[in-house]
Amino acid sequence: MLKGTLYLVPVVMAEGAEEKSLTPFLSQTVNQIKEYIVENEKTARRCLKAAGLTTPQSELIIHDYGKHERGGSLKPYFQGLEAGNDVGLMSEAGCPGVADPGADIVAEAHKRGIKVVPLVGPSSLLLALMGSGFNGQSFAFHGYLPIDKMDRVKRIRDLEGFSERFKQTQLFIETPFRNNPMLNDILASCKNDTKLCIASNLTAEDEFLKTKTIADWKKEQPELHKIPTIFLLYRSR
Repeated sequence: MLKGTLYLVPVVMAEGAEEKSLTPFLSQTVNQIKEYIVENEKTARRCLKAAGLTTPQSELIIHDYGKHERGGSLKPYFQGLEAGNDVGLMSEAGCPGVADPGADIVAEAHKRGIKVVPLVGPSSLLLALMGSGFNGQSFAFHGYLPIDKMDRVKRIRDLEGFSERFKQTQLFIETPFRNNPMLNDILASCKNDTKLCIASNLTAEDEFLKTKTIADWKKEQPELHKIPTIFLLYRSR
């Protein structure tokens, strides 16, 4: 039996950003899919509606792959795909599989010989890199840094050193309610001429994206509490 295709469906990152985030092809595709694996059902349903879904949502099969559902067998998520049905994979925001637990679903799809098709859509990491002015040919994303303050400070200094040594842009994130302490640690740990780009609420009407030296950021710090933010460090010799 011919297996279905796993479509990786990006999710808008900010309210009101649908038109500039979702392509016509994505809208066509979601209207051909009746089954989804999602990190957050409420978010997924809202995004599908904004994408122009015409299929009644009561007819959709939605599998919850939220944090309370992970860790068990992946077999139930693949019954439709194995039966020949196309399935969409959706993150909480942005691109599935990038800083996202959906990567486990994608890996399993490859093991099972299932075709994987990533759809074009918003990625906060790439948007931040594009807007930073830093090296886009060599960069590394490190996800969340350690919660412990001493370990976090050490990690920040390590990343600054990596950037200078390899001429490589260093990207990382923090839980939004810890953004301000993260920024304080960056400013206290890095050299004054190191450059820092702060990219917040990307694609939203109030998005914020600026690159300055550490010395300049110390003069005026933005308020980042509970605002989705990407931090980018770059230090050239």
